[in-house]
Amino acid sequence: MLEVLITAVPFVLLWILMWLSLSLSYWLTLLIAVPAAGLLVRLFMIQHDCGHGAFFRHRSPNDWVGRAIGVFTLTPYDHWRRSHAIHHASSGNLGRRGTGDIDTLTVREYIGMSRWRRLRYRLYRHPVVMFGIGPAYLFLVKNRLPFGEMRSGWRPWLGTMGTNAAIALLVVTTMSFVGVGPFLLVHLPIMLLAASMGVWLFYIQHQFEDTLWAKDSAWNLHEAALHGSSHYDLPIVMRWFTANIGIHHVHHLCSRVPFYRLPRVIPNSAVPAGSRSFRVLHVCG
Repeated sequence: MLEVLITAVPFVLLWILMWLSLSLSYWLTLLIAVPAAGLLVRLFMIQHDCGHGAFFRHRSPNDWVGRAIGVFTLTPYDHWRRSHAIHHASSGNLGRRGTGDIDTLTVREYIGMSRWRRLRYRLYRHPVVMFGIGPAYLFLVKNRLPFGEMRSGWRPWLGTMGTNAAIALLVVTTMSFVGVGPFLLVHLPIMLLAASMGVWLFYIQHQFEDTLWAKDSAWNLHEAALHGSSHYDLPIVMRWFTANIGIHHVHHLCSRVPFYRLPRVIPNSAVPAGSRSFRVLHVCG
């Protein structure tokens, strides 16, 4: 609960400070938006650990805190949790791409496509789209519907529409106090910057030069986790804002380790890969 408080309370205080700074300078407002966006990313990471059942000991507080945070991160918790579980169960598997991941083609698949489809793929992976337009579309538009589960009964719709209703209530209530214009001037920069940060983190965790991809018959969880997920060694301040998600290979190997305990898995001094692997497996128990 302390992790929730030291993230949520500063976020609300910075939001109010941004609103008050509108009368002074919008450049100051945008400057304050940077740490505010970092805190929103951290809130998403708490929601992320709740989705893995790792943040609290029992499932009920994990789910309800995750749902509450999802209102602020514009992410329907239950729908996201299911798609993210598929991502963990199939990351690096060439035969199970397409759910909860970034579209990735092999060279052979790319060469075999038409020029139009190649252009679409290259535009999709262009930095302006991947880290600018794409994150805004994902959190503002795509998350409003349970894509991938639209024909899977009423539960995906209930979770997604419930989140949408709570978001609408929060937005309307806040706008009634601060005004429509000030709300947009304050919250849009925070949301857009946080969304871009989040997508960048997700991208770099699996898209790097020597990452592992394998066919169904050759794929296994251990290899995919340790060699298909990066260890993004960030400065200590950024590690705090990103809730240690840079230790991503360990997270994929054992997602039940909460982010506040991940640093205990990685020794301060360098160790051989085999030793590190043993340590991780021991901690996962």
